[in-house]
Amino acid sequence: MKYILAFAFLMFIPILVGCKADPPGSLERFAAEQAKHKLFVRNKSQKNPLAYTPENMQAGKEAFGHYCVACHGNDGQNTGVPFADRLSPQVPSLASVGVQSYTDGQLKWVIDNGIFPSGMPGSKGILSDDEIWETVLYIRHLPSAGSVGEPEIYSH
Repeated sequence: MKYILAFAFLMFIPILVGCKADPPGSLERFAAEQAKHKLFVRNKSQKNPLAYTPENMQAGKEAFGHYCVACHGNDGQNTGVPFADRLSPQVPSLASVGVQSYTDGQLKWVIDNGIFPSGMPGSKGILSDDEIWETVLYIRHLPSAGSVGEPEIYSH
């Protein structure tokens, strides 16, 4: 019996070691970014039909507050989101070059469809097209990091 337990223990160690995932290296991150921008995220040529106006910006901020704040924070830069850097892949700052380099059409596509296998859910059927386009306007004009505080849901 002692040998069976020792054998089972020795067989179990590789399973534990094999389950550990290291963060992606720079080459993996580069390849994933390129694949997202050039292969997976569609609607590159679609233009935002809504003009930048104070009303559209306010509507975008409101839609963002209902749908996006839990993961991206009030400022779109993960301020006050306790798990943003613990996910794999991490929740990106929407002010980052990687996100801001998407076209408006690509941003709408991501909000509509999400990005699998990340934690980014699609909003199709939840937000209207106008709400998504307004959210894209808000993402293009985010407030400074930390300037609007942390989401209320995390401050209790």
